[in-house]
Amino acid sequence: MQNYHKSTKLDNVCYDIRGVVLREARRLEEEGHRVLKLNIGNPASFELDVPEEIQQDVIYNMHLAQGYVESKGLFSARKAVMHYCQQRGIDKVDIDDIYLGNGVSELIVMSMQAMLNTGDEVLIPAPDYPLWTAAVALSSGKPVHYHCDEQQGWFPDIDDIRRKITKRTRAIVLINPNNPTGAVYSTEVLHQVIELARAHNLIILSDEIYDKILYDGVTHVSTASLADDVLFFTYNGLSKNYRAAGYRSGWMIISGAKHKATDLVEGIEMLSNMRLCANVPAQLAIQTALGGYQSINDLVIPGGRLFEQRQAAWELLNDIPGVSCVKPQGALYLFPKLDPKRYPIVNDEKLVLDLLIQEKILLVQGSAFNVKDRQHLRVVFLPRKDTLADAVGRLGRFLEQYKQ
Repeated sequence: MQNYHKSTKLDNVCYDIRGVVLREARRLEEEGHRVLKLNIGNPASFELDVPEEIQQDVIYNMHLAQGYVESKGLFSARKAVMHYCQQRGIDKVDIDDIYLGNGVSELIVMSMQAMLNTGDEVLIPAPDYPLWTAAVALSSGKPVHYHCDEQQGWFPDIDDIRRKITKRTRAIVLINPNNPTGAVYSTEVLHQVIELARAHNLIILSDEIYDKILYDGVTHVSTASLADDVLFFTYNGLSKNYRAAGYRSGWMIISGAKHKATDLVEGIEMLSNMRLCANVPAQLAIQTALGGYQSINDLVIPGGRLFEQRQAAWELLNDIPGVSCVKPQGALYLFPKLDPKRYPIVNDEKLVLDLLIQEKILLVQGSAFNVKDRQHLRVVFLPRKDTLADAVGRLGRFLEQYKQ
């Protein structure tokens, strides 16, 4: 009997955030267990709802979403994104420089498919959001991971980036604010990356999906606002800032040295046309979201729910003997480290699988984010403080069995 096999294009594609451990979590749920899912930034699971005015606008205008629209997206939604570019200091963005997609995920894959030939290299941070690595590999490119330094607040190691640039390098990815570390990069670091891109004729791919989820008065600077002689692709959307993850509504902005990218843009437009258009109901939310009351601001200030949950989870994790965690400045995650002298972990996937089976808590192992060590975990701090306190307490007790 001849079996059917997956394409060899998938041999180097990995997305462990929804991998083996999640399948075990589903099995446990089917048996009737209740699993606390701290593995994914899904606000709706923790009563962080889409603002009411956005929901109402989508419902009211649903009759307008029955047919295909322009492949790049609704004019009104792209116009709102264009105004957002002006607020963020991204200059000379025209309506046709903006593409709407079924979440940023679709646009990342689409841009990698348009950009890469077999063997082309893309520099990606380690740790990364693993979709970037998977999208490059799926597009026949080679992901090359550059080091982000935990001792320096998880900022990119500029010297390491420089060392890893070759004649095959096409682009540098920045995830800022960062998932999974919560780092928010300084203007100085962004300028250094831009200088490398300028010197080596590289594209900067800036994933800024968490650009409003900031703490402690930290300011986010959009990379594309800092130069106009480098080609920038900037990615953003509704999933996190507006808690609308299920709407699957994102956008990609092409700016800077657009005159160098005529042929590349033609390829992107071809792929955009092939999928006809992004889902239209979600596009109806963009204008109201960007132009309306920014309720995320209430959640990230002292006393706000996300601020207080981040603070509590960070303190609780650092109170566990042998656990340390850099305080996140943005986003929804903590990336704690287990001291290898106290917890000599060899297989971090088995660690999180054991935690799931014993404590019914679902985390993601650090190696899923393409770090070399096996000493990190990603923890989502979306649950309320009492739930986080219980979960971190159980994690601390669980880790005792691994103590050296």
